[in-house]
Amino acid sequence: QVQFVESGGGLVQARGSLRLSCVASGRISVINYMSWHRQAPGKQRELVAVINAGDITNYVDSVEGRFSISRDSAKFAWYLQMNSLKSEDTAVYYCQLMNGGTRYWGQGTQVTVSS
Repeated sequence: QVQFVESGGGLVQARGSLRLSCVASGRISVINYMSWHRQAPGKQRELVAVINAGDITNYVDSVEGRFSISRDSAKFAWYLQMNSLKSEDTAVYYCQLMNGGTRYWGQGTQVTVSS
């Protein structure tokens, strides 16, 4: 019902930057919030950043001040600007859309930070 195109992952050196993008399409009704999550090997998936319909944002403490989430409502797109990357940011990053009370996940994009 909802499809995603995630992009922007890759290999970057520590202290570098990457920008992730997620574009949703399909049966999108009421967008409650858009978010980014990540899962490192051997660890549970964690919420990284979220932005709601009122553009209020929230971040996990470990990325506060380094990452920034934004959205383009007209395009059903949201972004994660990641600066000052650290090796511990290495993970698969997933976008998530809360649409009319239902969660939808993107396919994930790998981010690898080399030290």
